[in-house]
Amino acid sequence: MTGRNPAPAGVRVPILAAARELGLVAVLFLVYKVARLAANGHVDEAFRNADAIWDAERWLRMPGELAVQRAVLDWPALVTAANCYYAYVHFPATAACLIWLYLRRPAHYRWTRNVLVLLTSGALVVHFLIPLAPPRMLTATGMLDLGRLFGPAVYGAPETDQLSNQYAAMPSLHVGWAIVVAIALFTAIPAARWRGLWLLHPVVTLLVVVATGNHYWLDAIAAGALVAAAYALLRPQRPAAPRPQTVPPLPRQRTAGSRHAPVG
Repeated sequence: MTGRNPAPAGVRVPILAAARELGLVAVLFLVYKVARLAANGHVDEAFRNADAIWDAERWLRMPGELAVQRAVLDWPALVTAANCYYAYVHFPATAACLIWLYLRRPAHYRWTRNVLVLLTSGALVVHFLIPLAPPRMLTATGMLDLGRLFGPAVYGAPETDQLSNQYAAMPSLHVGWAIVVAIALFTAIPAARWRGLWLLHPVVTLLVVVATGNHYWLDAIAAGALVAAAYALLRPQRPAAPRPQTVPPLPRQRTAGSRHAPVG
């Protein structure tokens, strides 16, 4: 006898389930990183595709990424804030959303997790098929690498970076994951006046990835298309909206001075 009481079965089951989900997410992230590195290379093709994307956006008369970046450069503090948002918000915000959903909205967690898996898998296929240099590498256009110039920098020199594939700009998973987080929280939280604020996350992320020179507008559009496709394929898994808690009204009390008081 050790004197230690074993944990109740009702406690062990949630702990094991949480550990299993955590392991699954870790394995999926590892597979994503390995597969993304495997898609590395094809530098010449990546720059040819970048030139084509840049020209296509000008032909479509889309807003120029350069104009957005130059507007941000007038505010040094805003540049640093944009770089920090790009570097530090993407993964923590997604992880925090998944943890909260797992603890408070299990059905929405499973739905959102599957959407992220499908979205990321589709993005990897596009990374293989369409290697793409980000706009910060197109120095001839005037674009700058704000992360490298002002910090914090997420990426090292492309020729020596062994931790990430910098020629995988399309689609933007920063934007894609931000859209999923916003949708997950918007649908999982009962109707409230402030829940529309969740939609600011993908909007801010879009402006950040463009201003910092990490993505084109078309990268965000491609991410949105993949998100829409993932939700369409997993539509049968969508859980019912949680019902907001309501407080029952108090019973009306009659007073002597009331018009409806009984007459003696």
